[in-house]
Amino acid sequence: MKKNNAITLRGRKMQMGRVWPYLFVLPYLLCYFLFNLFPMLYSFYISFFDWNGVSPKTLVGMQNYVDLLTKDSLFWKSLTNTLAMVAISIPVQVGLGLLAAALLFPMKHKRAMESIMFLPYIIAPIAIGAIFANMFDWQFGYINEVLSHLQVISEKVYWLQDERWAFAIVVIMQIWRHMGYCMIIYLAGMTSISSEIYEAAKIDGANSVQLFWHITVPQLRPMTVFLVLTSIINGLQLYEMPAQLYAGSSAASGGPQFSVLTVIWKFINDAFGPKMRLGYGAALCYILFVIIVAFSMVFKKLTAEED
Repeated sequence: MKKNNAITLRGRKMQMGRVWPYLFVLPYLLCYFLFNLFPMLYSFYISFFDWNGVSPKTLVGMQNYVDLLTKDSLFWKSLTNTLAMVAISIPVQVGLGLLAAALLFPMKHKRAMESIMFLPYIIAPIAIGAIFANMFDWQFGYINEVLSHLQVISEKVYWLQDERWAFAIVVIMQIWRHMGYCMIIYLAGMTSISSEIYEAAKIDGANSVQLFWHITVPQLRPMTVFLVLTSIINGLQLYEMPAQLYAGSSAASGGPQFSVLTVIWKFINDAFGPKMRLGYGAALCYILFVIIVAFSMVFKKLTAEED
């Protein structure tokens, strides 16, 4: 009898041992459902409705998606702007990050330089937008003051009111913010490259440039793939920095002639602007989601084929 009780008690302890891990995970699962999964599913649900958040929902089916893709020229303008910013900024920021890592890696006392170059990445995007807005302000900005002092320009330039300059400034902000992050990732990758490979190449007569192009760059390929892919995903969600450039003035317009209007900026204008078209904005977000997934899959397939 005592033996049977002991077996039963051991069985209960084993069952409780299997349950405890799920109990510890349960708070995370509840928070994930409430703050992540449920909002995603609900936003997909309301994308089929015309709804301003107050009045009753009106079922419109796929009409929000059709209107975005066929009637909304600003959507295509915002998508073109975003893709152009991504296409220009990513090669530059990744390339400069790699170059900076290559220059800093052999140095003995490099912590200060690493911290200085990484600092822009940890600054809030809104703060970066405010910094650049002040720098390029036509009346009181430092850029006009310096160029005027150097006699490069004879009169002040309206940087943020010119389509091409506004676009270029947003690209510069992207590069400035992410270059240090790329550098840190490359520095971490360089520490994993065996020194024996470099020594063998030096014995064969390879110079510094050949070591860099034929050993360092190929060995860092996984880091490059990671950086490009994550930069594409982050770049397609760009909003805070360009919007902050025009905060308090034409923040709802997307800059001069919508030249810096991004997809997320358009979503904010549509969903939370004067008309409060929440369903329309949700449809826009899911179109962007499909675009991001498509870019990610194509890029991973191309890199896998090269491997």
